[in-house]
Amino acid sequence: MGLRIGIIAGSGRFTLQALERAKARGYVCVVAGVRGEALPELKIAADAFEWIGPTELEKLITFFKSQGVTETVFVGKVEPRILVRRDGLDEGLARLLSQVKDKTPTTVLRTLIEVLTAQGIRVKDPSFLLEPFLCPPGRLSAAAPAASTEEDAAFGWALARSIADLDIGQTIVVKDKAIVAVEAMEGTDETIRRAGRLAGPGIVAIKVGRTRQDMRIDVPAVGLETMRVLVAVHGAALVFEAGRVPFFQKEEALALADANGIAVLARE
Repeated sequence: MGLRIGIIAGSGRFTLQALERAKARGYVCVVAGVRGEALPELKIAADAFEWIGPTELEKLITFFKSQGVTETVFVGKVEPRILVRRDGLDEGLARLLSQVKDKTPTTVLRTLIEVLTAQGIRVKDPSFLLEPFLCPPGRLSAAAPAASTEEDAAFGWALARSIADLDIGQTIVVKDKAIVAVEAMEGTDETIRRAGRLAGPGIVAIKVGRTRQDMRIDVPAVGLETMRVLVAVHGAALVFEAGRVPFFQKEEALALADANGIAVLARE
């Protein structure tokens, strides 16, 4: 049957690129597309495909077992609000949520990994699909940051890591050395929008990984949509962690940043 990999696909263009990279490495790609999140194009590109509701754990396991999948990766984003709304949970996911000590995404996903492993489906670190999207440290944009922007980035950097390590969120937004917004369940883009409404033009968005980032559970990332939101709120800069936070659709995002005078910095 060949080397097989399950891909649990959430939202974002990267999911299609991940599938293509996995195929280039010789994998037969069995894709579980999260309904309401995953790209329809995945169904055409995959060797086997099934739409899975974000609350249909038992259906996911049955599908992967029927396709002989023993290894899988999470790629793309899935709306975390289902963890607190709990609309339409199947018995498997309801049972899982009843067992976890808290409902933070990290805790729930770690428990999900344990459940899948117990079913003979190991969750792999997706880093082998991410290499082209990781950036070395330095300025990526044509626009250089203003001195005040660099000060905001330095001020917010350690705070962003602390908040990430507390499993609150991995994005903070700073202006004039004040924390304007902190990411929670709404995600990076909504955090930036909120910061723009609160503080107006000139905000600096900072995205980092955790000190001990488990890439199987979560891949902190930025990309074209992040840049579109920064343009909409007249942001000053996007600052993210070099070598650990992937930058998807980088060329298009940097072209948009350069057209709007937004500084983009990859920082160690």
